[in-house]
Amino acid sequence: MTAPSTGSGTQGSATHRSGADAIRSGRTALGIELGSTRIKACLIDADSHEVLATGFHDWENRFEDRLWTYSMDAVWAGLQEAYSGLVSDVYDRYGIRPTSFGAIGVSAMMHGYLAFDESDALLVPFRTWRNTNTGPAAEELTELLGVNIPLRWSVAHLRQAQLEAEPHAASVHFLTTLAGYVHWRLTGRRVLGIGDASGMFPIDSAARDYDRTLLERFDAHTGGDLRALLPEVLVAGQDAGTLTPEGAALLDPSGALQPGIPLCPPEGDAGTGMVATNAVAPRTGNVSAGTSIFAMVVLERPLTAVHHELDLVTTPAGDAVAMVHCNNGASELAAWAGTFGRFAAASGTPLSSDAVFETLFAEALEGEADAGGLIAYNHLAGEPIAGLDEGRPLFVRTPDSRFTLANVMRAQLYGVFGTLALGMRVLADEGVALDRMYAHGGMFRTAGVAQRFLAGALNAPVAVGDTAAEGGAWGIAVLAAHLGAPEPLADYLDDHVFADADVRVAEPDPADVAGYSAYLDRYRAGLAIEAAAVTAL
Repeated sequence: MTAPSTGSGTQGSATHRSGADAIRSGRTALGIELGSTRIKACLIDADSHEVLATGFHDWENRFEDRLWTYSMDAVWAGLQEAYSGLVSDVYDRYGIRPTSFGAIGVSAMMHGYLAFDESDALLVPFRTWRNTNTGPAAEELTELLGVNIPLRWSVAHLRQAQLEAEPHAASVHFLTTLAGYVHWRLTGRRVLGIGDASGMFPIDSAARDYDRTLLERFDAHTGGDLRALLPEVLVAGQDAGTLTPEGAALLDPSGALQPGIPLCPPEGDAGTGMVATNAVAPRTGNVSAGTSIFAMVVLERPLTAVHHELDLVTTPAGDAVAMVHCNNGASELAAWAGTFGRFAAASGTPLSSDAVFETLFAEALEGEADAGGLIAYNHLAGEPIAGLDEGRPLFVRTPDSRFTLANVMRAQLYGVFGTLALGMRVLADEGVALDRMYAHGGMFRTAGVAQRFLAGALNAPVAVGDTAAEGGAWGIAVLAAHLGAPEPLADYLDDHVFADADVRVAEPDPADVAGYSAYLDRYRAGLAIEAAAVTAL
């Protein structure tokens, strides 16, 4: 499952011929994921699941009228650039310009609020998962439904608009997520994969649909018909429509892309991360680290209580999952790395971004197990688990802390996992056992560093596979390849995708476990400093 290298070095090789044959014959699957900072297109061989080509578009959310958003124009411009880049990559590698694929899958950031009226007009700008203005609604719905309804869930956004009597609230005719929106525009189908749907409204895993009892409770409370507003729920492998001529033109304005390509159910980034790490069976889980960071743990049994730190969502097949979602991930770490990169350039020894990260990560390994008494908070945005409505990144030390570069970088890496570790402690107190956690995301590309520290933070083995850096775009491509397969998703992944996968496992080091526990105690106590910073600044 090693991706072919870029450039002409693959010309004439068996891997190159196999990839070219797959592209010409249509034995491919195209995955597109709209992440927080990057839109990525990933083309795979539908049989071997090897990466054949990729395309990218970098973008950023905007903070407008005190709400985090992306414009729909930016969505389509980004999708078109990522797709165009993929087509160019295919041509550079294989001398082929593809006009069709075996299947397509769309994934995106979960949750949020995309509301449309009867004429399919967007009623208000897209409200992303990152917004924390839905506190009253989330509190009301958690009490009403008896399950934790996080601030970022779609139903919390809808209810908050109703509570505030926003002018558009009475005109909502259809409500969906970003992945559901893109899929709808590409196919005309208002559907959603069950994993993404589970971030809109609670799911009944037995029925593989929205929880009917809770829908009735919501309707009785609000006097509406919520089910009529929500997308149809589909599970992995089910038919989710085909690419229409209008959808093909949206994705590829050149007109080369042909309609009629089947699409798998659109999914959220949490579900595609689970697929990318083969973490869809009970007692397994995964951690996805990017702009946000979250952990997914597949449950063997229901939880005994409602916890605000834990969301109940599902795998793309519909199995129950406990999710610890943190709004803040590796962005603050990247900002520090950028500062050190600039110092290197200013000193006359410029380094690539990858080289900066590798150098700083290697230095972190030399740090003390508890980071020398230093504490790093990565809160650029509000963090509900930590009780913060807004974010203020902070770096804190006492006069007797050991202020070294090694400890600074270890504290920054520890800080990425800080809020996540608070939530995972709640899950451990519930008696949930883990055989292994799988990790993916760019920060795990530097072998053995972030992976080792995460194992210490969770006190559990952490595995990183050779698809760790490909992430959710590869995961949704695999779901597209699974479209129509006779096997359940877990069996398909075990037997066809990960049978020969190269997986590296880091066992928790007792010194790291003890050191991170001491760090987390200080981190928890220091949250009062964070709260004061939000008030003062």
